[in-house]
Amino acid sequence: MVTVAEMPAGFADKVLSAQSTFRSVMDAMARPGSVQRIHAVPGTPAPMMRGTAAIALTLFDHDTPVWLDKAMSATADVGKWLKFHTSAPVIADSAASAFALVGNPHDIPPLDRLALGSNEYPDRSTTLIMQVDSLHAGPAWELIGPGIDGAAVLQATVPANLFDRLAINAVLFPRGIDVVLVHDDAVVAIPRTTRLAAHGA
Repeated sequence: MVTVAEMPAGFADKVLSAQSTFRSVMDAMARPGSVQRIHAVPGTPAPMMRGTAAIALTLFDHDTPVWLDKAMSATADVGKWLKFHTSAPVIADSAASAFALVGNPHDIPPLDRLALGSNEYPDRSTTLIMQVDSLHAGPAWELIGPGIDGAAVLQATVPANLFDRLAINAVLFPRGIDVVLVHDDAVVAIPRTTRLAAHGA
């Protein structure tokens, strides 16, 4: 367990790095399935990847409760780092979270246990940020929807049933779950408007 003095640093240049990361995340959301590089943080508490840390430093604050899966909460280090650098409260109730950080893709909670927003306030939903081993290998999925010219193909090492589970977004819209996949300093976004099917199906 790290002390405050040993805690990994945040951005060296907070303003420019946050602006760059924000643009990359917005580009990923605007072009679902595309791999975007983000301004990585030099040091992070295990098992948090550099890209996940950069997103946290950019988007989290005292008004964004965060839920951590078992991998992320195995020690107190991630929670302490988030509180120190972002002031975001780490909570136990996933249904009340603005963000859910998942270090183990096979340990995703049922999506109906996350905040799904409401028809009046669809933005009051959980954004699922999930770390994966690769954004260039694994099952291939075809993505269609806004921001995609025709169709896009995404390969990522995620559980085979994840995208099947995301079909709930089509039923819930405008409510739903937005997903950001992270590997090291690369991200891919799957907004709730994106529809997925096994490639070649």
